[in-house]
Amino acid sequence: MKHTSFSTGNALIGAGSVLLCMPEEVLFKSESDQTREEIASYLRSVADKLDQGDAVTLKSGSESVTMEPPASPTFEVKAEREGPTDGAGELSIEFELEWDENGSERDGGSDQLEIE
Repeated sequence: MKHTSFSTGNALIGAGSVLLCMPEEVLFKSESDQTREEIASYLRSVADKLDQGDAVTLKSGSESVTMEPPASPTFEVKAEREGPTDGAGELSIEFELEWDENGSERDGGSDQLEIE
């Protein structure tokens, strides 16, 4: 079964359902073409900060934001394809750390991620 959805305001409308979503405020965004080696270096820097329990500061030009992930944030990984079903699309791998600003614990699921 194909599932189609689109966002409208603070609601996500899909096949026969409406889910209310919290509004999202983008605090920082950077997007540029990089080599695989350059991307790996950025990811290693973030991994080192997480290992050390340090804050992560993201900078690009005059923009910057510092985030302090807790000891156990929710880790979300997605592999996506965007585009028409009958033509070429855009593929992506997304890594996301999520946590509540107020510090309360969230149920992040129990499936063990494996990356090969």
